[in-house]
Amino acid sequence: MTSDELRQLLESVRTGAIDVADATVQLGRASVAELSFATLDLDRQQRCGFPEVIFAEGKTAEWVEGAVRRLSEAGQDCFVTRVSTEQSAHLAVHFPHADQDRLARTFWLPIAGERPAPAGKVFVVTAGTSDLPVAQEALVTARVMGAGVELIVDVGVAGLHRILRQRERLASADVVIVVAGMDGALPSVVGGLVDCPVIACPTSIGYGAAFGGVAALLTMLNSCSAGVCTVNIDAGFKAGYVAARFTKRLQMRNARE
Repeated sequence: MTSDELRQLLESVRTGAIDVADATVQLGRASVAELSFATLDLDRQQRCGFPEVIFAEGKTAEWVEGAVRRLSEAGQDCFVTRVSTEQSAHLAVHFPHADQDRLARTFWLPIAGERPAPAGKVFVVTAGTSDLPVAQEALVTARVMGAGVELIVDVGVAGLHRILRQRERLASADVVIVVAGMDGALPSVVGGLVDCPVIACPTSIGYGAAFGGVAALLTMLNSCSAGVCTVNIDAGFKAGYVAARFTKRLQMRNARE
């Protein structure tokens, strides 16, 4: 339920057009959408600033389509992550005007009106080219949530001069997301070069003892750079989501000042 709809409902209660019991029922119905395969949270935009995001992995293409359709009917932007090739083809038929990113495996169907100017600046930095799919998920997520985003690719610690060449650009960042597999050392290096929060995102890239990203995860969790925090393995969505929340909060604070 939007702010205008809530205001209209409360006004109806005030004038006696509907009673409190009916208003309570309407509020309950407005907060969720019950489907045969899901209970969608229609109130998340109001509570958290962004609608419920659909995680497509493990779902049928029809389930994803149904969730997108119901969210869009409620006037909410629809963002889907971990979209498979089969799901992508199915969604393209039913929502031909949606924006799909095959590298990031995302689907984006904006419903709400004109979008505001991008808030703040997020840099997404990858240690290697193999980290790009996870980095692209972070980039797309932050962008659809309203952040300004730039990408820096393949500047891992095997050639430190590469990240040092980016210091001037990174100095303008509000948040830096660093995506790395193998030894996962790059976030600590970046954390020692910038004065903003660094979100470390380990990837499952690497040979045997990388343990599918566990080695990188442990390195990042044990970073000696104090400004580094860490998300889960391959969790580009989580990194982008948190980064966008930082920039949105900064924008709101600056607007008040």
